[in-house]
Amino acid sequence: MKEVIQNLLKNRLEELLKDRVIETLPIEIRVDHSKDKTQGDFATNIAMVLSKQAKSSPRDLAAKIIEGMAQSDAVKKIEIAGPGFINFFLSADANFKIIEEILEAGSHFGLSKFGADTRILLEFVSANPTGPLHVGHGRGAAYGATVANLLRSQGYSVDCEYYVNDAGRQMDILAVSVYLRYINSAIFPVNGYQGSYILDIAKQIKDLPEVNIFKNVSPDETEGGDKEKHIDDLISNCKELLGNEYLRLHDFACNQILQDIRKDLEEFHVVFEKWFSEKSLETNQLAPKIIDKLKQSDDIYEKNGALWFNTEKYGDEKDRVVVRENGLHTYFASDIAYHYEKYSRGYDEIINIWGADHHGYIPRVKASISSLGLNPEKLKVLLVQFANLYRDGKQVQMSTRSGSFVTLRELREEVGNDAARFFYVLRKSEQHMDFDLDLAKSKTNDNPVFYIQYAHARICSVQKQSNSQFGEIDFNCDLSVLTHEHEDKLIKELNRYQEILKNSARDYEPHVLAYYLKDLAGNFHSYYNSCEFITEDVHTRNARLTLISAVKQIIFNGLSILGVSAPESM
Repeated sequence: MKEVIQNLLKNRLEELLKDRVIETLPIEIRVDHSKDKTQGDFATNIAMVLSKQAKSSPRDLAAKIIEGMAQSDAVKKIEIAGPGFINFFLSADANFKIIEEILEAGSHFGLSKFGADTRILLEFVSANPTGPLHVGHGRGAAYGATVANLLRSQGYSVDCEYYVNDAGRQMDILAVSVYLRYINSAIFPVNGYQGSYILDIAKQIKDLPEVNIFKNVSPDETEGGDKEKHIDDLISNCKELLGNEYLRLHDFACNQILQDIRKDLEEFHVVFEKWFSEKSLETNQLAPKIIDKLKQSDDIYEKNGALWFNTEKYGDEKDRVVVRENGLHTYFASDIAYHYEKYSRGYDEIINIWGADHHGYIPRVKASISSLGLNPEKLKVLLVQFANLYRDGKQVQMSTRSGSFVTLRELREEVGNDAARFFYVLRKSEQHMDFDLDLAKSKTNDNPVFYIQYAHARICSVQKQSNSQFGEIDFNCDLSVLTHEHEDKLIKELNRYQEILKNSARDYEPHVLAYYLKDLAGNFHSYYNSCEFITEDVHTRNARLTLISAVKQIIFNGLSILGVSAPESM
């Protein structure tokens, strides 16, 4: 119905343009659902937007717009309200039409082809393969997968990608940590990876030579030394003494953890079209090639034996090192190469989902894109705050290095995939989130995912009971008997679904859809407690069952996009 009203307004404004009442047509004719029943079903502020160019008061312009507007069977009444809002009251038949459309389209209702010509590369999670995914990674995974579903629902072509950081110092620390467990070393660096999973990996390794990698190593911080220099010395010794066997150790440890991450995500219904290896940038020598390309733009300079990128020129707080004094490329150099490679694939939009602690990284990455002669506006970075986990009212402390953390798998096993997926997207991604384990496991109305799923299950139960007593529902029934206040609320909510879905996709905000489903379920539960569905009166029975069947379909569709199941019984 929104499109019907927008077309009526567009046609009328074109007439006013010809009559020189207005000077230009607006880029967008905004039509919103009215929150207050007394203000109609839809409202627009178009008269207020155009009043200045029309050299008229908003109310006078609104009157001119209404005066010559074409008639429509869908619109029962039009009124001017407040400073110049135009309110549209739909006819009963127009309001009821949404029920028919939902039942006819089924699981396809709400889908559109709005973004059909746009290809998007969506990168998310991309956690270092140095340990199992923890609950913090889980939020990024749920958010990214749901954003992909939302975009696909509006016709966008989306490829999901995981950037595997399988090169660099952290992976070397992982390899050394595994090796020390392999040789049952009594000494272990304080900044090594200490989780039990390290021991599990070490037990699977066979036939590695046992060497003393502590020879000529600087002292650890426990001995008054520098812990970072200490572990760097261990890495250097491990590489030198193991030779080619070090690569086998390194790759085995990485692959074991990566396999676990893949399995964990697949079980969480998070699927990636591509897993991009950071090591491939080294194999293809892409990072050095990109540094050479940047040198041509005069954005690279040498200082103290290192190569620096002049990111401050592009708005970063300071310049950044891309090649260290020892000739090794920094993580930033790899990121520049990776983003250049992304752009080379011809996507219309590139979206990165990063942890909020990477906020300061955005300007330097966009600076590198600009310096390479590419459009930085093509890259969109969405930030996700960390998730704090609470059990029995107390926060659970976590540290990946020490091995003291709750894994995503443990969370899923405790609360279930549905609760985990829903709770993760219930708040705006940039906001801190407190994940209440006790609430997520509860089977009460306070648990939002249970509340919504219970509405779906309740409707299924009513349908089965009705079919048992009276046979199949007649959906081609007279809906004019739906005059109860709760019925009106439900129909208005159903009319909002398509707009909610579109806005959630446009703004990358799954929490908007989640709260819509919660409101829809709440309205249904109130209706369930106030009205009888399986009545002897066939007209009332069929109409009410038809309405709640449409509600059930929307709950199913919405939960599917959120990656949550819609059980038929609970």
